[in-house]
Amino acid sequence: MINVTDKAREEIVTLLSNEGKSLEHNIRVSVKGGGCSGLMYDLSFDPEIHEADEVFEDKGVKILVDKKSLLYLLGTTLDFSDGLNGKGFQFVNPNASRTCGCGESFSV
Repeated sequence: MINVTDKAREEIVTLLSNEGKSLEHNIRVSVKGGGCSGLMYDLSFDPEIHEADEVFEDKGVKILVDKKSLLYLLGTTLDFSDGLNGKGFQFVNPNASRTCGCGESFSV
């Protein structure tokens, strides 16, 4: 399961609205190699659900995760911060043993 905080949901709805899209567009979350800790999060809008996708829904937001990325993302919460330390989506990942200072990469 991947969860979405209320703050992240608000930002997703705002971004979709700004792009003229509705909540029918899904959020694709994946993990790719790279970053200073070895693995990076990738977040995008995707109108299509692929056969190999796992689909989660939280607070009306559909989240798509490919099976390979799911191993790294189970139990993760997608949050959004707009505080003094920066603005953006944050991943609270219980599987990460180490994260970088920017929060965009991690290792297990």
